[in-house]
Amino acid sequence: MNYIVLDLEWNQCPEGKEKEEHLLPFEIIEIGAVKVNEKHEITDHFHEIIRPVVYRTLHRMTREIISLEEKDLAGKRTFPQASAAFMEWCGEDALFCTWGPGDLMELQRNFAWHHMENPFPFPLFYYDIQKIFSIVYEDRKTRRGLEFAVDYLQIPKLTPFHNAYDDALYTAKIMEYLTDEQILSNSSVDYYRTPQNRRQEIHIQYPTYYKFVSKPFSSKTEALKDRVVSSTRCCLCRKNARKKVRWFSGGGRNYFCLAWCDTHGWLKGKARIRQHTDGTYYVVKTLKLVGDEEAYSIREKQEVLRLKRRLKRTFHTREK
Repeated sequence: MNYIVLDLEWNQCPEGKEKEEHLLPFEIIEIGAVKVNEKHEITDHFHEIIRPVVYRTLHRMTREIISLEEKDLAGKRTFPQASAAFMEWCGEDALFCTWGPGDLMELQRNFAWHHMENPFPFPLFYYDIQKIFSIVYEDRKTRRGLEFAVDYLQIPKLTPFHNAYDDALYTAKIMEYLTDEQILSNSSVDYYRTPQNRRQEIHIQYPTYYKFVSKPFSSKTEALKDRVVSSTRCCLCRKNARKKVRWFSGGGRNYFCLAWCDTHGWLKGKARIRQHTDGTYYVVKTLKLVGDEEAYSIREKQEVLRLKRRLKRTFHTREK
């Protein structure tokens, strides 16, 4: 078993979002990775700078963040050649680790734009070391920058940040302070490709919560009416839990509910509705056990939102 600790740097349209290639908002210009064995020892490394073919001028933000200039990109291999070499270097049965959820999504987006076959399995599970750092050392919710974690663990800062290889190396160093159990029991699932039918839907049981990723729906309303999306099974015993607060909008794309399991107590449900580029919708639902205080806060949130909607309707009625 090998961990592949990956970091990417990318460029975007220097003329602004309105002129970007909508299927490729971020073009990868650097791949950095290290190979880590089961003892968390670094055994190999990969680093390649890539010549862009879409955004050949660096965006001002890219120029500010990374240490590369246009002259550094000239004459390098393009993405198809560089990425093929990278995937061959990774080998079979690799476990991918990143700092944050974005790198693997953008890597696949670049594969698609170049009409390359997606080499990853579906569903694609990976290990977000940023998330796992929060689970082990903080409050599970906060997402820190890479430099914060390096400072927190008192890892020597021998090279600058925002270089793909060096950032991958720092991430691997952070993994030395995590056990295999802490890493492997907290996998993440990539959302670049999502289930296309009920059979492909993703069900993941974590130590403290359950996650579900749905098939596509034509509308948010259709998604919320779906029996599997709206169901509330206990994340431990998998028995049906009775809804005490039915699904309600928390504002934006998030919906919440509260259910009761006779064996394990209160369950908080959270459903986030996301939209595909083709206009369809899919749902990422989580169910986790909570205490009385958080259960009460969900009821309170629903009541506050109800009151706001009532006041808004009253205000509009008076205006008329």
